[in-house]
Amino acid sequence: MPNHFHLLVYQKTEAGIAQYLQRVLNSYTKYFNTKYKRDGHLFQGPYRAVHINDNDQLLYTSAYIHRNPNELKPWRDHENNYPWSSYRDYIGTNQWGMLLDQKIIKEQFTDGQDYDRWVKSSGAKDPEHIDSLV
Repeated sequence: MPNHFHLLVYQKTEAGIAQYLQRVLNSYTKYFNTKYKRDGHLFQGPYRAVHINDNDQLLYTSAYIHRNPNELKPWRDHENNYPWSSYRDYIGTNQWGMLLDQKIIKEQFTDGQDYDRWVKSSGAKDPEHIDSLV
């Protein structure tokens, strides 16, 4: 996505994710603005966090994130090839090792194809729904 991103992360310490992302995003924004001689925001809006309350919400959030490229017409129904997504790592081979811990999601499916079928049938980011928002 050109102006935002989604992460599904597990927080181990209180406010740990917020503090970490604040440092990363501030540092990257300063780097980018210096490199390209510009100023201002890079991302669509302020950092937001949503607490996952149950397994259904966890799985839907995973599907939502992996279907997010459907909002971009060139990637509609080809989100598994979007180069800035972990979707390929969930339905194929995890190229990130321990950095991308898929266990809590993938242990609920028989294999990557099963997860892929579930994501596509989840209703998350369906083109009909996206078109109705525009």
